[in-house]
Amino acid sequence: MEEKVGNEHNLDKSGNFPVTGSVLQWSQWQLLDSILPTGGFAHSFGLEAAIQARFVSKPEDLQAYVINVLENTGSLLLPFVYSTTISPDIETWHKLDRMLDATLTNEIARKASILQGSALMRVAAAVYLEIPSLKPMRSTSLSSGTVSFHHAPIFGLVCGLLGMDAETSQKAYMFITMRDVISAATRLNLVGPLGAAVLQHQVAIVAEDLSRKWMNRSVEEACQTSPLLDTIQGCHAYLFTRLFCS
Repeated sequence: MEEKVGNEHNLDKSGNFPVTGSVLQWSQWQLLDSILPTGGFAHSFGLEAAIQARFVSKPEDLQAYVINVLENTGSLLLPFVYSTTISPDIETWHKLDRMLDATLTNEIARKASILQGSALMRVAAAVYLEIPSLKPMRSTSLSSGTVSFHHAPIFGLVCGLLGMDAETSQKAYMFITMRDVISAATRLNLVGPLGAAVLQHQVAIVAEDLSRKWMNRSVEEACQTSPLLDTIQGCHAYLFTRLFCS
């Protein structure tokens, strides 16, 4: 008797994976995988401008910079991730997208948020076929012409649809922010790969504290805690040479 191999026994009649807790967990992990083509590695979160401005020049400066980026992420963006995670519907997403678009005054950060959010929504609609609402939500939003596709609300939306709880989704957003800014530091030759791994492990303790500090807040409480970083990132467009988009 011929042994059957492959995943044909795991697919439903439409050729998609069934929506079960165990399968959704694999999708949740994939959302945090650096191989997911959402464009996060094209952005340095202002680090490239900070290096050229001599604001960051050594590993000790880098650690402080990463912590400040995480603090700013927690205070400004986690409320948007939280709100869409607990209410992952198109009305909530569109409302929070408009609010965040009005909140971001740094044009460089604003464009980076839109680029990454648009990429994430495109990838999620194409990959997570077990969530059939993603494709029509994206199509409706594109055709409306009124949605900017900012990253934080879309990340929370996808997390909510994938069954993540609010605490996990917010910590996940802090994790990918920490991962991407430290990766940018490696490519800018500020720290080596091993040093970057050590730094990420050390900062994780601070990231946990910051996550709990800013967790489960409403969007009305969103604020900037590190305006200097926002100013530095705004100078990125004026750099003579640039490796990153922001």
